Amino acid sequence: MRIAPSPTGLLHVGTARAALYNWLFARKNNGKFILRIEDTDIVRSSKEMLTSILDGLSWLGIDWDEGPFFQSERLEIYKKYADKIYEGGKAYYCYCTPEELAERRERAKREKRDLKYDRNCLGLSEEEKMKLEDEKRPKALRFLVPEGETSFQDIIHGQVKKSNEEIEDFIIMKSDGTPTYNLAVVVDDFKMGITHTIRGDDHIPNTPKQVLLYKALNLTPPKFAHLPLILGEDKSKLSKRHGAISVTQYRDEGFLPEALFNFLVLLGWSPGDDREIMSKEEILKSFSLERISKTAAVFDVEKLEWMNGVYINKLSDEKLLDMVTPSLLEKGWVDRDFLEKKREFLVSIVSLLKKRMRRLNDFVRYSSYFFNDVEEYENKGVKKHFKEDTPDHIKALKKRLEKQDDFSQENLESIFRDLAEELDIKPSRLIHPVRLAVTGETVGPGLFEILEIIGKNCVIKRLTKTIEYIKLINNEKNGAIV
Repeated sequence: MRIAPSPTGLLHVGTARAALYNWLFARKNNGKFILRIEDTDIVRSSKEMLTSILDGLSWLGIDWDEGPFFQSERLEIYKKYADKIYEGGKAYYCYCTPEELAERRERAKREKRDLKYDRNCLGLSEEEKMKLEDEKRPKALRFLVPEGETSFQDIIHGQVKKSNEEIEDFIIMKSDGTPTYNLAVVVDDFKMGITHTIRGDDHIPNTPKQVLLYKALNLTPPKFAHLPLILGEDKSKLSKRHGAISVTQYRDEGFLPEALFNFLVLLGWSPGDDREIMSKEEILKSFSLERISKTAAVFDVEKLEWMNGVYINKLSDEKLLDMVTPSLLEKGWVDRDFLEKKREFLVSIVSLLKKRMRRLNDFVRYSSYFFNDVEEYENKGVKKHFKEDTPDHIKALKKRLEKQDDFSQENLESIFRDLAEELDIKPSRLIHPVRLAVTGETVGPGLFEILEIIGKNCVIKRLTKTIEYIKLINNEKNGAIV
């Protein structure tokens, strides 16, 4: 088994899913998983893209047994096989320039003729060839497609047939001496002993060409399995607007590798039951190519976030704290000394917030008020919960809290409810304004748990600040001079 990404782009979900399926099939069948880098496009290939690919695969937990092999380092091997095809009379040199080819295609389009290459160079005389050689005209090597039909058996799609009349004489070696994709993949798969080629079904049009090359070289093709496409939720081709970002970007945006692994595997494959959360070991045990669907899978970002939240909740509080610590340091909310001395405080925040988290980045988003004073209050909350009598209610609560040595959530809840009864108001008339006062927000985890973690002094300070704020906005509303 192999995965052969090109370092002309980042590792995206389609390639990552194909890598997972190849890796799973190799591990399930005690085979080898090979990493090959298709970098013959020297101009567009880059070290940055290669690093993204290697980092993305490693982060997902996809290890390789051999490689990475680089096609750019195997050019002599491809030339040897191209020469063999040529010497067998199954290829010919094409001297047509790109401009000439473009002009002939345009002419064929206007005349509504077949746009295939017209085999102009196949019929060149030896004298014409010598003249072109003397001119040092660049030449590419074209495969001579025979008459008839080419077919192959696909593990997912069944038998696929194509009339050779629909296949033009395709180039196998470019004029610069580099192989085209179809020749390189055939040679590499043969030389590396690849038994199964699992890839996206956008490669189906290439496969008949590759089968023809295998036959021309008297080689046995591998078994093919072409994976269904991954579509966006609107059933159009997957793109960035659907959440199709690179694997390393998912990592940077707070997704866990186990969650993305689990999610990608289920895009087109099913274990045969309703299971959705599966460990790598469970997936490996159930995996088979026969359970891959023929229909396109839909990339649902919300489902991925839900799944990631499940995996986050499986982490211990200590482990999760270690994972979010870099974000806290980056924000400047903590330093190394704080991390060491206040670890229990930090673990309690993690424990409180982790049920709401869908991404690791959510921790910073949800935890600001534990580390920073509240600078502003949610506008809709101010309108709804900061009433004219709210300062009096908060003052009464503040007096009670100042006398408390027990700042546990159980005792705090009792204080709130007792006071609400005395004031003859619903407990929510205290709870919602206090939540807004202490966090600046209208929703979040349990208020009493928040108050216990923030602590008595900080809570009283924020309540005092809120009393003054509400008085100010009430005075402005009533037109008073402040």
